[in-house]
Amino acid sequence: MPDTKIVGAAVLRAEGPDKVTGRTRYAADVPLQRMLWGKILRSPHPHARIRGIDATRARKAPGVRAVVTGLDVPNHFMGKQIRDLPVLCWDRVRYIGDRVAAVAADTPEAAEAALALVEVDYEILPAVFDPVAATEPDAPLLHDDVASYDGAPHERLATDVRNGLTRLAWSKGDVERGFREADVTLEHTFRVPARHQGYLEPHAGLLSIDPDGRVQVWASTKDPFRTRRMLADTLGMEHSRVRVHSVNVGGEFGGKGDARDLPVAFFLARESGRPVKIVMTYAEELTASNPDEATVVTVRTGVKRDGRIVARRMKAWHAGGAYGGLKASASFATWHYVGGLYRVENAAFEFLQIYTNTTPGGYYRSPGSIPNFFALESHTDLVARELGMDPGEFRLRNVLRDNEEDAIGKRLPGLRIHPVLSRALEAADWSGPRPGPNRGRGVAIYGRHISGGETGIAVTAEPDGTLTVLSPTVDQGTGTHTILRQLVAERMGVTLEQVRVVTGDTDVAPYDTGARASRVTYTAGQAVEKACDGLEAKLAGYAARMLECEPSDMIYRDGAFSLRTDPGQSLALAQVAARYPDDRTVTVQEDFRYPDEITYVCAQVAEVEVDPETGATRIERIVTAHDVGTVINPVTHQGQIDGGVVMGVGQAVMEELALDNGKIVNANLGEYKLPGIRDIPALDTVLVESEGGLAPHGGRAIGEFANNAPPAAIANAVADAVGVRVYDIPVTAEKVYIGLKESSGSTPE
Repeated sequence: MPDTKIVGAAVLRAEGPDKVTGRTRYAADVPLQRMLWGKILRSPHPHARIRGIDATRARKAPGVRAVVTGLDVPNHFMGKQIRDLPVLCWDRVRYIGDRVAAVAADTPEAAEAALALVEVDYEILPAVFDPVAATEPDAPLLHDDVASYDGAPHERLATDVRNGLTRLAWSKGDVERGFREADVTLEHTFRVPARHQGYLEPHAGLLSIDPDGRVQVWASTKDPFRTRRMLADTLGMEHSRVRVHSVNVGGEFGGKGDARDLPVAFFLARESGRPVKIVMTYAEELTASNPDEATVVTVRTGVKRDGRIVARRMKAWHAGGAYGGLKASASFATWHYVGGLYRVENAAFEFLQIYTNTTPGGYYRSPGSIPNFFALESHTDLVARELGMDPGEFRLRNVLRDNEEDAIGKRLPGLRIHPVLSRALEAADWSGPRPGPNRGRGVAIYGRHISGGETGIAVTAEPDGTLTVLSPTVDQGTGTHTILRQLVAERMGVTLEQVRVVTGDTDVAPYDTGARASRVTYTAGQAVEKACDGLEAKLAGYAARMLECEPSDMIYRDGAFSLRTDPGQSLALAQVAARYPDDRTVTVQEDFRYPDEITYVCAQVAEVEVDPETGATRIERIVTAHDVGTVINPVTHQGQIDGGVVMGVGQAVMEELALDNGKIVNANLGEYKLPGIRDIPALDTVLVESEGGLAPHGGRAIGEFANNAPPAAIANAVADAVGVRVYDIPVTAEKVYIGLKESSGSTPE
């Protein structure tokens, strides 16, 4: 890579000062004149038929300006692909939290009081919460005809399975023959509960209707164009009739990219003739947003005595919740990582989305990866120990090398899991002496592809020589706009202070398919580089006229145009831009290909200490090793790694949406535990540098990697420390204590 001045520098976040001083404006902060507050009445039952709704008393309550029920606006469905999610229910509710009616009032308190006056007559129906139980023939049926919904992905529908929504499946070779040839076959089942993304800003949206019927929206969403499409499709209007304005997003981790309660706000605004704002409480967030789904995973592996994997079958049942509309393809994008990182001769994988009477599931950072890799990497340890092999050595023998075929027959050029795993084990002193009594180490690996997709960027040369980047991509906390500033400043040879990034709304910004799948530096980075190329070419032609030469005689370097043969004759960027008579903006809009030739990988080692008297586990250290190319910004790069590891720790030892007959019983941040500073162990990062990254300057993705392997690494470390295998996260003291008592032959107290 050529020497750079700004790319690779530890640049502070562009939006940091506004955030820490409180100047940043979020959706809940946006004021409009005559604005009303909306509140939603939600079902108290996991499954029931609606026999009647009476909102008479609510309409007469003080301060109430509009009341809308499902009976008033029936047959309105929403969804990212399959539109199976009712805006307001009119005939049946399918989870505790399903929307039934809504009120708009002068104050939030008045709206809340009016909700209590809405009377709903329910006929309670049988419910099912476990995804495997939901497939049994006698399970209650949640949807009568899934294929009839608009947007139903017919090629993936699992209508042959009771309560099935979608099926994704891949295979390689003859898996049954592989099992017959195996010397040892093991099968284990693992469970992962539903978990919330943990952002601190709840979903919020403000909607107003112009006199001509055009809809104006301010919403907490990372994907304004998808939000616009979802809302417009739900309401049956042209997409151009909706404008989604740009506001900041207070964290999202995959959970904020849809229209959420905006259709409800629309019906309230239409009835009242006034703007309506709806802000979820955190109790609503934890019970009725779009959590990561509870999942059951069974893994069966056949191996030879020498450790060679000859057969593997993996099946996952995702408790997709009452509706599938909050997932972009009505399924998890498991094609990003389905083949895994091990050399497997014969394999079969199946992933089922199952309707259950639980909160509709959505996306969480690297959707579906936590349950699948917790299961796979825990199972891998069990296989290694059954063979009498060290789990680290077993992995090193079986991980893929560059350009080898994965478990579904796909070649992976550029794959570097072996050196990354080796460096992680070395940094953790894996081959050294055990760390002490009741202490253990565990290892797990993870890898996935990233996504492509359409994106656009506009770069403008201002008359004063500064550069403005108009981005459709919301910076939801990853430092995206800081990276774009660095790329533009480096490419155009100007200082960082001469570049600013603004986020455009859906009327003015180029189209973009959203911040997702670790794609943004790859797609937006390439778009901004191409826009800078075009801007340089555009201005170079005019600079040549000013210097009375041919454009081919010009060279652009360090923010100035000069003659190749006489560098003393030069014009600064500001001089050319100030006199340029035409549009000084270059816009690039491109559908960047899906970059499936590289799998981005990490390997992590956890070290824990377990109290044998109580089962309490203290995580002492986590080593995380990553395959990286050029690190464009070390500050944001390390922030992504550290943040991901901490998220993984939370998944491993504390996070769980606890259900009791369909009701989430820990619906507040006092009881839904997220990691705090005292929960964070020593974090050691190993960067294994390589070339060939697809982002500008050879950069590689880092966003959705460090959060996925810690649960398995920690569970493996607990097993190494005290011999207790936990098959369902979180790894709590109670589970370890029970395991210790059972292994000693005593009865847990």
